[in-house]
Amino acid sequence: MHSTITKIQEVVAKGDEAAIADLLAEDVTFMPPTYWKTWTGRAPVAAVLGHVGQIFQDFRYRRIMGDGNDWALEFQCKVGDLDTVGVDLLTLNDDGLIQQFEVVMRPYKTVGALREAINARVMTDARFLEFRKALS
Repeated sequence: MHSTITKIQEVVAKGDEAAIADLLAEDVTFMPPTYWKTWTGRAPVAAVLGHVGQIFQDFRYRRIMGDGNDWALEFQCKVGDLDTVGVDLLTLNDDGLIQQFEVVMRPYKTVGALREAINARVMTDARFLEFRKALS
């Protein structure tokens, strides 16, 4: 297994923003399950994933599939009292850093709960005013 995939398993559930940032390409793209826009750049993506790691409870990867630069990491966790399963679809660049990070989750009710929780957190994080300007 690629060392980046091994490391992401260790840090994503902890919400350790700095450790997550170390695994991301400078121009990484992140496609969240909660809305259609794409986040671009190491700092905003690490910040979002750091918050998500604080929201998810009982997070664990169940299966890991992939080879080379393309990986699918199936996970399960809770958002509040709601169960969810999902898949992190990761593409690594030639340096072994995450270039693209897409998350697919179900059920819909839990995705809605995640959206509410992440919105509440980022509204108190001043960095997101700047990050959102960059998305526009």
